[in-house]
Amino acid sequence: MSEVLIWAGFAAGACLIVGTAMSILGALVVPRRVRSLVTAVIDALLDGVFLVALRGVDAFERRDRFLGWQAPLTLVVRLTAWMGMLVVGFALIMLPATGGDLGAALEDAGSSVFTLGFAVPHGGGGQLAAYLAGFSGMAVIGLQIGYLPTVYASFNRRETEVSLLVARAGTPAWGPEILLRTHWGTGSSPSGPVLGELFVRWERWTAEVAESHATYTTLLRLRSPRTNSHWLTSLIAVMDAAALHLALAPDSDPKITARLMLRMGFETLNDMARAAKLPVPDLAQAADTMPISITFEEFAQAAATLRSVGYPVTETDEDAWPHFRGWRVNYDRAALALCRELDAPPSMWTGPRRWPSQPTPPRRPNPGRTRTQK
Repeated sequence: MSEVLIWAGFAAGACLIVGTAMSILGALVVPRRVRSLVTAVIDALLDGVFLVALRGVDAFERRDRFLGWQAPLTLVVRLTAWMGMLVVGFALIMLPATGGDLGAALEDAGSSVFTLGFAVPHGGGGQLAAYLAGFSGMAVIGLQIGYLPTVYASFNRRETEVSLLVARAGTPAWGPEILLRTHWGTGSSPSGPVLGELFVRWERWTAEVAESHATYTTLLRLRSPRTNSHWLTSLIAVMDAAALHLALAPDSDPKITARLMLRMGFETLNDMARAAKLPVPDLAQAADTMPISITFEEFAQAAATLRSVGYPVTETDEDAWPHFRGWRVNYDRAALALCRELDAPPSMWTGPRRWPSQPTPPRRPNPGRTRTQK
């Protein structure tokens, strides 16, 4: 190998190591979303593989079981790619010390990065590169070991509220179901305090999800243990419940907590959609004329169901519809785009998926004992 090629390889190796280090620090250390070509390529490749592999699978339950592997595999493949890039980068760095022998340089770099020690480079430059490679390999493994507990701790905190919502919203979650079950469950007691406490909890939950999922984007694709349960459809259901309550019963509590939850929710959904490079319109310019995915007939049907259980509806469907639409338009496009991208369960009012599927109404428990039974 000529002297020019050796030093050109040295320069390329230095650039590769710096780029890999920036990708690692951006993904594991910097407390905000940092765009990385490595992460983006791996995410896109694995997503394409799963999309092709599951093309012939019709049942959502089977797809969900396979999709549960996508996010963990992303973590493993990304770590493997980082380590491989470090080996190649340090091998190119070691080319001058090996006289241009690429095979010997790869052997020295692999031994050093993985701290195996079966090859000992000679010469001051080679030994220095070996020490740096050994430090880099240990640093990446150490950061990854600390990263995984943080990610799964955030996942567990997220899933606690999602699991608690199952009794209120069913599976898959649906906004009108929350209002229906809450009102039926409180009986003659006002349902306002119960709903208010729910909206407060989910406002805080949404703020935590916004921070953790923007920093650790792998959390977006980590799926819930329950097949038809999902953090995204649960959030949309709570937001729809708040919007329905404000539109149909504007004089009933909760008012402020419902508004605050909606505000936190649609800002979070729009931010996440932009971070995922999904199309999100400029609401300041198009909100007045932009249609939403829910039709007036679907809204009226949900309102009729709420009236049938005695929910304190004070507005007609025609008067309430513009108010509901005004809330929903703030997050409609982002919610549908994220549900499609993340292959969330096909719940009602969340749009189509990448695979053909029909919206699934929430499953309700068997009637069991009624309130009049002793």
